[in-house]
Amino acid sequence: MRYSVCLCAVWLLGFCAAVCPAYAGDGDHPLPVAGTQWKGRKVAFMGDSITDKAHVGTTKNYWQYLQEMLDLVPFVYGINGQQWRDVPGQCERLRAERGDDIDAILIFAGTNDYNSGTPLGTWYTTGEVPVEVSGLRSELRTRRTLSMDGDTFRGRINIAMSYLKANFPDKQVILLTPIHRGYARFGDNNIQPDESYPNSLGLYADAYVDAVKEAANVWAVPVIDLNSICGLYPNADSHARYFHDAQSDRLHPNAEGHYRMAKALAYQLSSYPANFE
Repeated sequence: MRYSVCLCAVWLLGFCAAVCPAYAGDGDHPLPVAGTQWKGRKVAFMGDSITDKAHVGTTKNYWQYLQEMLDLVPFVYGINGQQWRDVPGQCERLRAERGDDIDAILIFAGTNDYNSGTPLGTWYTTGEVPVEVSGLRSELRTRRTLSMDGDTFRGRINIAMSYLKANFPDKQVILLTPIHRGYARFGDNNIQPDESYPNSLGLYADAYVDAVKEAANVWAVPVIDLNSICGLYPNADSHARYFHDAQSDRLHPNAEGHYRMAKALAYQLSSYPANFE
């Protein structure tokens, strides 16, 4: 009996070592490291200023923390100010530079579409067309076709996802919802009200967040709702500590904000496959 108990204890220790991430200190933050399916995987990051390698408003980006936490290998294509209409171009750069040599693609975009007043649009256009049915006969039915209207938010997502499905069919693609928006002033000609105000079309930021969530079912891809799970809430003064400047930039998270985003993402990513090999 004692021998069986010892064997069981040894097995449990081995199991925990295999599936539980180890932790390494990083000053104030514990960093989960090796032991996940993301270890060594090549991951492309698409998006805007929060993803940009230029470190807009921060000294360290979320993807750098993810590199430490999950031991993944990041390839960054996000560019300051870009919108969903620019994601296909970022993906084309990825394909030109790396071909098929990538495991997963994360897209973190949408906040600039909201700010610029991009119409939401629709996922589909419809039309009456004949279709063959049982009994060797034809019926007239309303068929829906994906909208590729690049002047609308949903159309832009469709264009980008259509490119990804065609050119990276065996890769993991994950969408991230935009985080909450605070006030930002980057000059007299670039003042962005916080999310309590609608954009020029009368649409609140929530509508764009919801559209990214909808894309999960339209395109059969996971969506991580970073808008909710990272907990960043810039309109609360208590959360100003997570952003670049309490007075002039509660739009861009600082390093502490990026760490919080990354930690939330790390736990979510651990529930998804890093590739489909």
